[in-house]
Amino acid sequence: MTDNDPMVAEALPINGIEICADTFGEPSDPALLLIAGGASSMDWWEDEFCRRLAGAGRYVIRYDHRDTGRSTSFPPGAPPYSGADLANDALGVLDALNVHRAHLVGLSMGGALAQKIAVERPHRVLSLTLMSTAAGPSESTEATPQEPDPSWADRRTAVHRLVAAVRETGGPFTADEPQLRRLMERVFDRTVDMTASQTNHWCCASGPPFRHRLGSITAPTLIMHGTLDPLFPAAEARALQAEIPGSRLVWLDGVGHEFPPAAVWSLVIDEIIAQAAPNPAAGAAR
Repeated sequence: MTDNDPMVAEALPINGIEICADTFGEPSDPALLLIAGGASSMDWWEDEFCRRLAGAGRYVIRYDHRDTGRSTSFPPGAPPYSGADLANDALGVLDALNVHRAHLVGLSMGGALAQKIAVERPHRVLSLTLMSTAAGPSESTEATPQEPDPSWADRRTAVHRLVAAVRETGGPFTADEPQLRRLMERVFDRTVDMTASQTNHWCCASGPPFRHRLGSITAPTLIMHGTLDPLFPAAEARALQAEIPGSRLVWLDGVGHEFPPAAVWSLVIDEIIAQAAPNPAAGAAR
C-alpha cells in the first residue's frame, strides 16, 4: 500500500473474512480511520482527500466494509451479520495494522459505527468526527430479508442509479455528472457483487442499541453536518450534539447528505486535522 498507487490495497484477514484496506502517510503518525457510509466502499473517500489528510501528518486508513469493494461479499438479501459485526470490522482493521488507538471519522452509517466503538471500546478512540449522521439506535432492529434487485449487476444501470442517488441527496457543491460517473464506474469495477453491496447493509440487524450510552463518550467529538441534508435534518445534528457531552457542531453550508464535495474540502480537512491532533500517548499505545 503506497501513496503513489493508493489502490494497491491489501486484503486483511479479519473476523473470519477478508477486509480490503488502504493507507496513506506514515505509520508513525497519529492514525485516522475513515469509516464510510452504508453500501459505500472506500472509493468514496477520494484519493486526493486522503492525500491531503496524510500530508498534514496523519496516518490515514480507509477500507471496504464487508459487502463493498474488494472485501468479502455475502449472498444478497439475507446477510449473516449485524451492525455490531460492521463495527468490529473497523476495529479489526486497526488490529491488523497494529494500531491500538485511532481518531475515527465516520460518515452516515459510518458515524453510527464510530459512536458504537466510542461507547463500547473507549480505550481505542482518540477522537470522533461524525459527519452527516444521527444519534445511534435507541432500540434493536431485526434483520429484514429483501428480494435482491438483479439490475444492480448491470454496469451501465448501476452507475446511472448511483449517480442519480448522489445528485438527489446532494447540494449545489455536489460534483458534476461526468465526475460522479467516473467515480461510480470505479466503485462498480472494484465491487465483488454490486447487488449484495446495494442490498445487504440495508437489511441486516442493527445489533444492541447504544443511544442511551452516548452520554458516556469521553473522546473529544466534532459533528459536521450539511445544512441541506435531506436524510438527517438539522434537528438530528443538534440532538446528536446534545447527547454527547462537550461535542462541537460545525455546519457545512450548502452541503447535502454526501461525502464531502471538493468545494468544502479545505474546511472539512482543517476541522478533521484540528480534531485529530497529535497525542503523545498515541505512539506509545500502538
